Amino acid sequence: MSLDDRKKLVRQHIDLSWNKGRLALVEQLHSKDFLYKSSFTGHPLTSTAFVQMVQDIRQAMPDLEVVIEECIAEGNKVVTWSTLIGTIEKPAFGYPPSDKVLSISAMAFWTLTPSNEIQEICTMFDVESFRAQLGLETRSFAEKALP
Repeated sequence: MSLDDRKKLVRQHIDLSWNKGRLALVEQLHSKDFLYKSSFTGHPLTSTAFVQMVQDIRQAMPDLEVVIEECIAEGNKVVTWSTLIGTIEKPAFGYPPSDKVLSISAMAFWTLTPSNEIQEICTMFDVESFRAQLGLETRSFAEKALP
């Protein structure tokens, strides 16, 4: 599979999962040992748990759209920079509902197997910007770094 094909697979995964909610199709793209790691979750998620998380977030944010800003591939790795846009209509991850349209930046590092299944996704969200948009208290970098 070419690097462009790997990027296409990752873009397809994002579109099917976050934008369209076609979660049964998404699971078919995962390897048997798939793991999802994120700054929003406290522990790695299996494929089944990932699908449930996406379903929960899509229910809380029914107008959610994920826009891929950049997609880069090298070897069996793909990196995406995305922007999640939507409103929280129901509580999610402990955050309250809001009528504000939120814009959340995310960087994801994808690992593909030799048979081109998605083995791991590690996503980092700009949580402090997200909190600021919701009007919640944010913490300075120095304060977060201190014990």
